[in-house]
Formats: sequence, structure tokens, C-alpha cells
Amino acid sequence: MHRIAPRVASLLLLALAGLLGGCGTSARQRPIVLQFWAMGQEGRAAARLVRGFEREHPDLRVEVQQLPWAAAHAKLLTAYAGGTTPDVAQMGNTWIPEMAALRAIVPLQPFIAGSRIVTPADYFPGIWGSNVVAGRVYGVPWYVDTRLIFYRRDILAAAGFDHPPRSWAGWLRMMAAIKARARPGDWAALLPLNEFEQLVSFSLEQPGSFLKDHDRYGNFQSPQFRRALRFYLRFFREGYAPRIDNTQIASVPIEFARGHYAFYVSGPWMIREFQRHMPASVQQDWATAPLPGPAGAAGNSGIAGGASLVIFRNSRHQAAAWKLIEYLSRPAVQDEFHRLTGDLPPRRASWARPDIARNPYAAAFRTQLEHARAVPRIAEYEQIVREMQTIAARAAWGELDTAQATALMDRKTDAILAKRRWMIAHGRLP
Repeated sequence: MHRIAPRVASLLLLALAGLLGGCGTSARQRPIVLQFWAMGQEGRAAARLVRGFEREHPDLRVEVQQLPWAAAHAKLLTAYAGGTTPDVAQMGNTWIPEMAALRAIVPLQPFIAGSRIVTPADYFPGIWGSNVVAGRVYGVPWYVDTRLIFYRRDILAAAGFDHPPRSWAGWLRMMAAIKARARPGDWAALLPLNEFEQLVSFSLEQPGSFLKDHDRYGNFQSPQFRRALRFYLRFFREGYAPRIDNTQIASVPIEFARGHYAFYVSGPWMIREFQRHMPASVQQDWATAPLPGPAGAAGNSGIAGGASLVIFRNSRHQAAAWKLIEYLSRPAVQDEFHRLTGDLPPRRASWARPDIARNPYAAAFRTQLEHARAVPRIAEYEQIVREMQTIAARAAWGELDTAQATALMDRKTDAILAKRRWMIAHGRLP
């Protein structure tokens, strides 16, 4: 029997120790890594929020990739084409129909059915509905927005009014009174001509839609949309609002503070902007109010907007991805999200949290969100409304009358929807 040299024995012991160590490492399960893509300030907030999730789930780790909003849509489509989509992503509600049509994201009903946290009845109905495509739920709302009125109470009071607009006719009377006593360079309202949300909001204050026949054709020549367009155009034709784009406004809060505008239609992010950038001397002079309907406050609808959380079909960790969505959907976590971003939560339980319940400017959003309506849930939505707004701007400048403008909107929309009609006819879409 040969004796093993001391040096060889030492090497064998080291090798054996390495093997045993390797076995120990493989025996311990390595954490699952979830890829989470989020946009803008929400991406920065998400990087902080997921720390609590990781503490609760030591077997899971979340890598947050922050995307700029301007590049996010193209990035998602490129990732889908290349098979490099994340597990979870924040997605604008109007993008969900496109991703559902591509079968890039998964329906979430099986997860929702077994969840004690994500309860559909607690969500504002229009917001929840914006995530439903062909009867299937593809996203869980993460935050919401809707467009309503920011107004200067002191300017309105000086014109003889002690309340915000309650009908379209009442709003027009207020603007006429403000215009009559306005200084040179001041206006009753600001509705930038390159923003489509205001006109869409006015159209949603009435029954019906600006699309028809299962979203296959334009419906801009309907009496309801014509009425909305005529109301919108009066802002410009009667000199209540300037014919300018938002790129021509250096700072809305500063202009608003100076009294250059008495009304402004925008979303909840402007609450924080006004609080941060308007001087203390005028902080008590502004307020928010729901959009009135044509005949009164019965409208209060407007757009059900915001962003949701989705799971991509290519994810190998869909069950873990759902755990992350559930965590971010807890009212307490949504409250923290609100503190970090100013975004408004999509579920009623979160509105009982102190930070939101005590915010006087958020109350009008709460009222309107109960009635906010989902826009048409089709991939072509944004293309259609941008064409709509381009034509509406031409009408605001006097190039087209209402009949010409709505007829042109329908022609442009029908052309955009031609491929959709073909796909429906050939069974390529539900």
C-alpha cells in the first residue's frame, strides 16, 4: 500500500472541502430575481417601495429599471419583439389593449380570483374597466388620474361668483364675466391646443363614444361629440383662452399665480406643482373642482386615466410577479407611494389614509373618479385622439367649422381603423 505524499493529501483535502462547500451552496436556494420596469418618478419611487417587499420575501429580489416616459412605449415594443420583456411593468392604461392584442401580457383573472388583497369592487369602476379588454383583465391599476378644473377662487369672486362651474352654460357665463374685467394679457382659461385630454373629457361628459360599431368606425359626427366640440371651440372663438400650445408656456404655476388664467384643466400632478411653485401669498386662492356636465354636475365623468401593473407572458416567475403586484396594491403601500409621488391611488380603501383624506385639493378628484369613464380600449386610441386634436386645433384657428371638423375626424379615424376591421373580419381580434 502506497503512502500519499503530504502535499498531495493537502490538495485532496482542499478539493473535498470545495466540493462540500459547493454542495452547500446549491442546497441553499438562490433568490428569484424579478425584473420590474417603471417610468418616470414612479420608477424612482418603486426602487424604494420594493425594499419592503424583499424584506417580506427573502427568497425574492426585485431589480427596478427606470424608463423615461418618452421612450417607454418604444422600449416595451422592442423588448417584446426581442423576447426580452421584464416580469412586471408599469404600463399606461391606453397601452394595455395593444399589448393584449400582441399577447405580450397575461390575463390576470386566475391570480385575482385567489387574492385577498386585490379586490375589484374596491377600485374605481372606470379605472378598473380600463384594464379589461374583450372581457379579460390584463392589468391592476397602480395609480389614477382624471382631468378636472383648477381655478382661482379670488378671480372668480371678483367676477361675482362664489362657486366653481356647475354646468357648461354656467362656465361660459363665468368666463365672459372674467374676460370683461381682465387686464391686457390675462385670459379666463388655459386649454393648450396640443393637448387632447380636455376635448376627450368634454366628450365623456355625455353618453356614447366617439367610436361606434364595436370601435370599428369613427363617431365624431354624432350629436354628442359635436356638442362637446362646439363647447370646446367657444373657449377660443369667444376669446376666453389663448390659441397656444403647452410648449409656449414657461411655467403654468407661475402664470396661474400671476392671475393670467382663472381656469386650467389638468391632472392630479398639478396639485404638487402648484404647492411647490406658487407663492405663499396666493396659496389660499386656488382650488379644484370636478368637470361639470352639459346640464349640471350630473356629468362629472371625464377620463379614467393612469397606469397599471402587468405581467408579461414570457416571465418564468409569474406567481412571484403576482406577489409583487399584490404588495404594491396594499392600501398602506399605496399611501407611501402617494407620499413619494403625489399620484392618486386607484382603490377607495387607500383614500381613507390620512395623507390623502386630509388633502383638500384631492377631494374633487375623488368625486370625479367615481364616475370617470374608460376611453375606447383599442391599440389605435392614441393615434386617433392625436388626429382628433390636430383637427380641433385647426377649427380653433377658424380653418374648419364644426361640421367640417367632425367629418374629417371620422374620415381619418376610419382610415386608421381599416386594419382593425380587417383583423376582426378574419378572426385575428376578439
